[in-house]
Amino acid sequence: MKIVIAPDSFKGSASSIDIATWIENGIHSVIPDCETVKIAIGDGGEGSLDAVSNAGFIVHSYEVTGPVGNVVTARIALKDATAFIEMAEASGLAQLPNKELHALDATSFGTGELILRALDLGAKQIILAVGGSACTDAGAGALQALGAQLLDSNGNQIALGGRGLATCASIDLSALDPRLADVKFTLASDVENPLLGDFGAARVFAPQKGASSEDVKLLEQSLAHFASIVGGHYATAPGAGAAGGFGFMAYAFLNATQRRGIELILDSVGFHQHLKSADIVITGEGRFDSQSAGGKAPWGIMQAASKLSIPTYLICGNADTEDGSRFTAILTLASLEPDIAKSISNPAPLVTQLGAKIAELIK
Repeated sequence: MKIVIAPDSFKGSASSIDIATWIENGIHSVIPDCETVKIAIGDGGEGSLDAVSNAGFIVHSYEVTGPVGNVVTARIALKDATAFIEMAEASGLAQLPNKELHALDATSFGTGELILRALDLGAKQIILAVGGSACTDAGAGALQALGAQLLDSNGNQIALGGRGLATCASIDLSALDPRLADVKFTLASDVENPLLGDFGAARVFAPQKGASSEDVKLLEQSLAHFASIVGGHYATAPGAGAAGGFGFMAYAFLNATQRRGIELILDSVGFHQHLKSADIVITGEGRFDSQSAGGKAPWGIMQAASKLSIPTYLICGNADTEDGSRFTAILTLASLEPDIAKSISNPAPLVTQLGAKIAELIK
């Protein structure tokens, strides 16, 4: 019997590979002679770089500009001229000093610097995983890092951050890094939001980044002004509003294509090759809720396994939706330890117990 163990990370608690190891330990405590394959998984957001680094991608670290001009250490993963960049590494909420939100002035400049480093490494394909960003600057900061001149009416560079977009009068691409033209960019994102409007980057996502109602209005106006300078129909493209409008920049200036994050990760880590010979699949995530069916890792894994009629079990911290009926079974840490804080601080024994329970069910 072959069991593929492919959980997402339990955010704020444990990494994907740790969860997989504990599940494996539980399985082997009951069925010691079964074959198990551990695969670290992400859905294109935070933690996705860790997933691909467990699948043969080589990690390179650099000091780049953080979301508010602070210096941060950020990573790129590279394999066979394909670079994987996680936007949160350079421009994410976790990189804000003292976790202080700066909705108006946070910048994607550091993500642009990571793209330059990927070019230096010889990348011919760059995957941009854009979850968890701290900024709403339409990717303008990254564009500036790549050599573009975003100029105000006096011919000076505009300030970094979404607020600064309102002063943009012209865009000069003459100094844009020429190597970009030879690279294929893929936006790993499940977000379908356009750049502007009721479902756009400012109104939907900026409040999560600390924007007040007045800030949202200012950012919406700034994004709309910048889009009018860029021109074209990129602002209405599905996913243009991803990561504070980073998708807009990627479409307009990098000729990027969008792909569901989980599908791209599953391809990158070789999941489908292992799935072909699997008898059982076990996946997991910290919380299974109504959003999980919208493109989260376990749902994508279950869909892939169900096409081959492979039973799929889900382990999660807790579950509060009926959407899980397509899983063979859902097992929760909450059923063993109702105190969520205790589960988060010490998940190993609980996950191991649930792995053993699945093994008993399989037997």
